[in-house]
Amino acid sequence: MEFFIRVFELYRARWDFFLNLFIEHIYLTFIAIIIITVLGIILGIIMTRNKTMANIIMTLVNFIYTIPSIALFGFFVSITGIGFKSALIALVIYGLLPIIRNTYVGITEVDPFLIESAIGMGTTNKQLLYKVQLPLALPVIFAGFRTMVIMTIALGAIASFIGAGGLGVAIWRGITTYFPEMTVAGSLLVALLAIFIDLILGGIEKNIRRKILGN
Repeated sequence: MEFFIRVFELYRARWDFFLNLFIEHIYLTFIAIIIITVLGIILGIIMTRNKTMANIIMTLVNFIYTIPSIALFGFFVSITGIGFKSALIALVIYGLLPIIRNTYVGITEVDPFLIESAIGMGTTNKQLLYKVQLPLALPVIFAGFRTMVIMTIALGAIASFIGAGGLGVAIWRGITTYFPEMTVAGSLLVALLAIFIDLILGGIEKNIRRKILGN
């Protein structure tokens, strides 16, 4: 109990330090989430239109996902240098799998009878995608989005290891200076941010499922 009291005392004494790191963490992960979402949905749609491309993209993304995250960060440091850019690229690449996979699965699992009915009514391919397939696939896509967001927030803590700032700075500083209160303080903020965002996204997901699937 005394340990956590010291952690909260640290928050009180260094609130400006933690606030700055918190803002940096949100900024980095927010930009990464936007890029991942756009790229992931586009690639997921492309995969539904070309089976060969689907196999290539999924194999490549799955391969990247097997690479330890810290190794991926280190790899891009050798290409784009230390800092924000390398962290952002690594976060985007590492976070693509959930959104790509769920977009692809969500669209391909739309009831074929509904698709045939829409085509029979003269629906164009573009209308079919935007008015039938994507809306019906939205619950599955959003589930992948939710997973990706939480994963990106957690991985953002590693960004400090390559000089990109964020709450990982507190974690890393605590580790290197044998200051466990600092390590826990940074880790706790990352966890609380992830839990808070997950609760919000969970509520949105329930509303989406209720409106589209009726459950």
